[in-house]
Amino acid sequence: MLANPSQLKTTYDAQGYFVIRDYFTASEISSLRKVILKFHTLWKDDNEIFYREEAFNSSLITGSQYLGYDNRVKLFNFISSKKIMNIVESVMAADPAFMNTQLFFDPVSPEQKDFWHRDCQYDYDIEDQKKVIYNPQVLHLRVPLFDEPGIELVPGTHKRWDSDEEFNVREEIKGRVSSDNLSTGQEIELAAGDLLVFSADMIHRGRYGLDRLALDILVFDSAGDYADYVDDDCLPDTSMLDKIADPRLFLNTINLKSKG
Repeated sequence: MLANPSQLKTTYDAQGYFVIRDYFTASEISSLRKVILKFHTLWKDDNEIFYREEAFNSSLITGSQYLGYDNRVKLFNFISSKKIMNIVESVMAADPAFMNTQLFFDPVSPEQKDFWHRDCQYDYDIEDQKKVIYNPQVLHLRVPLFDEPGIELVPGTHKRWDSDEEFNVREEIKGRVSSDNLSTGQEIELAAGDLLVFSADMIHRGRYGLDRLALDILVFDSAGDYADYVDDDCLPDTSMLDKIADPRLFLNTINLKSKG
């Protein structure tokens, strides 16, 4: 039975994540999988060296480079479906906005290790990271397309700074590397049909194996300064908006970008 919105928000506020098992039907996942596999096949062909040497994810899935009009509309309708919007609005009540999509897969080389990080570490230095984790955050909604090992998270780190152990591992200092195990980590296995929601800025790492393929939908609070991160090509055009049952998520982004 699905938890009510207030329970989901309470859990998210305390832990930084929650999982809903069997949230999507087999038919919903099958339909989504067809679109994503089309993107993934074309993306791999176009990025062969990068894919073979280091890649573990791609992005801009809703863009026009690899998917045609109809498949993009299907994807936009899944992203803004009632099931997704109910969850987004349980956590982010005020004008949530669409940021991006990412696709996570296993790296080709078995030598490539999964690694602990906060998403914000790629845009901010240490002192600024300590501040931005208290700002309006970006939400990941992860939809695994196949059963997979899932993800490992450090609960509560969306609202607190790293312990010494976590910092040393994440920053690879004092003899530690980012793929070391953390005593505070919590493993979450995921199956096709599950939905994992988590804060982009909490400490986390993907877990490789089982030929994982997971779609992440990234959503942000309109109060946050994230509109500049959104690629225009990943948003629906005017004709597509007419074919999206509930386009609010995209309209909020378009509105924010129009304000510059």
